[in-house]
Order: sequence, then structure tokens, then C-alpha cells
Amino acid sequence: MNVVLIEPEIPPNTGNIARLCMASNTTLHLVEPFGFRIDDATLKRAGMDYWHEVDVRIHKSFDALRSAAPADTAFYFLTTQATRSYLEPGYHETDYLVFGRESIGLPPALLAADAPTCVRIPMWNERARSLNLATSVAIVLYEALRQTRAGKA
Repeated sequence: MNVVLIEPEIPPNTGNIARLCMASNTTLHLVEPFGFRIDDATLKRAGMDYWHEVDVRIHKSFDALRSAAPADTAFYFLTTQATRSYLEPGYHETDYLVFGRESIGLPPALLAADAPTCVRIPMWNERARSLNLATSVAIVLYEALRQTRAGKA
């Protein structure tokens, strides 16, 4: 499984997601530019002392990441603007779960180009704009892992 953070801005979120990826043997892809230095102390603190154990891959752009991925790979784009639930897809071990910046989410052009694979986490309070990025990654990643690694824990 692969988690993609496009232009992450908040070091503690990225650190927490890195720790989640380490614990689940998931590859973490970070797409530049970042809103912090990759050696930022708060990033490492949130990831605890596991940072060196995380399979982290850094990409100059999302296009570079996508062109490096196997041709038959599925990408799922998480956005509050989707109508399809994250529970609907049948995930595969090689899928990429793509999350946008904390402040603005994924770029509109990317969402428009990939509309069929855009999914959302339902929220029942209309005043909530979105969930925290690390929380969102955990929810969707663990559903994908539940589907692909059932009984393998």
C-alpha cells in the first residue's frame, strides 16, 4: 500500500503519518514542495524515533510520482468534494491513497482529471470543513489494509 502526501504543510501531521506508515509497512510518498524542512525536529518528534524505519520516497511532482508507478496501479484521491465513499472501492495492495495539502486539499485540476477515483470520508456535521490529515490517512489506510490484509495481522 502507498500513501501520498502532496505538498504537506504541517510537520506533526507528516510525522504522525510516517509513524502510521512504519507501523503498517506502508510506503510514504512525499510530493514537493513541503511547508517545512524534511529534517525538521517537529517532524521527527511526531514520527518518534521511527523515521529511519519508514519507507519514504520523495518526488519533485505528482506527475513524476505517477510516471514512476506501475502502469496498472490505481490511485484514489481523497477529497471532501467527492460523492463516493472511501468504503466503496475494492482496494489492492499496490494502490496509492493520495491526500492534499492541509490548507486547500488537492489541486482542482487533479480532481477533475481523476473524478472517477475521488473518494471522501463522510462527515455528519455540515460545519466541519474536513478532518485532520493524519486522522484521514489513518481511517482510509486501515480500511484499505483491512480489505487487502484480512487475517494477516
